[in-house]
Amino acid sequence: MNDRRIRRIAIVGGGSAGWMAAAALANALQGNCRIELVESDEIGTVGVGEATLPPIKRFNQMLGIDEHAFVVATQGTFKLGIDFHNWSSLGHRYFHPFGQIGVPFDAVPFHQYWLRERARGDAAPLQDYAFAWVAARHGRFERPSTDSRYVQSTFDYAYHFDAALYARFLRRYAEQRGVIRTEGKVVDVALRPEDGFIQSLALAGGARVEADFFIDCSGFRGVLIEGVLNTGYESWNHWLPCDRAVAVPSEHAGEPVPYTRATARDAGWQWRIPLQHRVGNGLVYCSRYLGDDAAAALLLANLEGKALDEPRLLRFVAGRRRKFWNRNCVALGLAAGFMEPIESTSIHLVQSSLARLLALFPDRDFDPLAVHEFNRITHAEYERIRDFLILHYHATQRDDAPLWRETAAMAIPDTLQYKIDQFRSGGRTVAEPLELFQNSNWLAVLVGQEIRPVRHDPLADMREQIDAARFLADLRQLMEEAAQTMPSHLEYIRRHCAAA
Repeated sequence: MNDRRIRRIAIVGGGSAGWMAAAALANALQGNCRIELVESDEIGTVGVGEATLPPIKRFNQMLGIDEHAFVVATQGTFKLGIDFHNWSSLGHRYFHPFGQIGVPFDAVPFHQYWLRERARGDAAPLQDYAFAWVAARHGRFERPSTDSRYVQSTFDYAYHFDAALYARFLRRYAEQRGVIRTEGKVVDVALRPEDGFIQSLALAGGARVEADFFIDCSGFRGVLIEGVLNTGYESWNHWLPCDRAVAVPSEHAGEPVPYTRATARDAGWQWRIPLQHRVGNGLVYCSRYLGDDAAAALLLANLEGKALDEPRLLRFVAGRRRKFWNRNCVALGLAAGFMEPIESTSIHLVQSSLARLLALFPDRDFDPLAVHEFNRITHAEYERIRDFLILHYHATQRDDAPLWRETAAMAIPDTLQYKIDQFRSGGRTVAEPLELFQNSNWLAVLVGQEIRPVRHDPLADMREQIDAARFLADLRQLMEEAAQTMPSHLEYIRRHCAAA
């Protein structure tokens, strides 16, 4: 029998993407393949992505990682959603919660009854029916109930953590399962003359790494996917015009809150991510409207605690590779593309690509249909996330600064325009089944960005026997009372997963 199994995998680059790949592959391949990760201490990692989305829990569970041990090791905290300030208009605030909005009580979707009651004068915000927001507003946290009869079962959560510590945590996991780490900088790459597939890597100092399959986690440089294979890059800068960021850690100025904050500024927006030992801060901005020195000064002037380092500058172009899998190379993380961290998607995109890679795992023949399917699904995932991010910029009433006037007036992708039109027409959310952000996510941001439907579902008016007003009022009270029974976020951490 002709054995065509992959026997050697080389991962270029460490950081969270590289070590997530190493850990996932080691767990899945069970020692039946040599996995070697090449990274250089001379080359730093970006390491600012500290906020995540709920699916990361599945990734850690797949690896058999204990949640509390992971939170301790990464100086982590818990995240119930994202608190947006000044996006649709100055002084306006809304929350994108994780989990359900409302509780189904009739065949008509919950938010349609909210729209109906709003038209009748009920001023309660939609987010007041999301338990994640109610708990976040009070600074409370505990794991969701597993009993669907309780309102505490309707929310979800993710984490804030130190990305460098997460990479270190996964490195230990991977090396315990046989992954080999090689220190070195790639200085040359040999291609097979017959098909242009990557054959081996030459490292500074003369070492050579041969493999059947290569994973490019080399960051923005894309050492293999772009530097060697010339895959090409599709820029989305015309929709997502911010192209730089400055980041700096700071001291805490109070207890860590269980949510990320995103505050819109004149030329971009600022993030705030509370960890146990520090706060992660950054300013994403458009260099056409704000200089680098001014951006650093603006960030430092808006910290809530003392800066712990000098601001670090990052340059990027929003977009993606034209192919994520090219020949015998798959790009992950920043080597695959860049999405602004408005909705904390960077680590999730590594996770989802790894799940897809394992589902379509190749042999040495590299079935072109499997490669095509990987690229097709990954392209779609990036584009739907792109649309969700564009929504934050485009759906704004701000006209106080050039950036916001530009994004409010710009032409947007047809796929996004269709979603906006459907919601504006009748409050309909039309997310596709495989999208990362589903109906509740779109609903939170569409309403949060103050897009108002011209009408609600006519069926809600046909069901006058449903006392929706009473149900909504009772639900708000129930959520408030339930949140008060939870420990504070800090109390939960101290009880279960406080780091040294």
